Amino acid sequence: MKKSDRFDGFTVNVFLDEDGDYLAHFVELPNVSAYGESPEEALTELATAWEGVKESYKKHGEKVPVSPVRKKYSGQFNVRIDRRLHRALAIEAARAGISLNAIVSQKLAKSVSV
Repeated sequence: MKKSDRFDGFTVNVFLDEDGDYLAHFVELPNVSAYGESPEEALTELATAWEGVKESYKKHGEKVPVSPVRKKYSGQFNVRIDRRLHRALAIEAARAGISLNAIVSQKLAKSVSV
């Protein structure tokens, strides 16, 4: 089993708590966590807890959460913005000779690492 498969693509954070125990949890699902006397033990316990959480979801007919890195994305989403911002973006796009979607996409791409 690949290390990345152990937790189905979820990001794991391990830290030493104020009581001297190691806590391991999923960044995306902070309610899924486990303690151990060492980082390795905390990770082993987290793997056990994650298997139990998945079994519980399945038992109750619910979908098991999927890590953001494993989800399929359509590339489409809607966002509501202030009409003044909408106007300013539309004017900027028109002046650049591109669509409003293109200008917004460019600005979003600059703000995150893709």
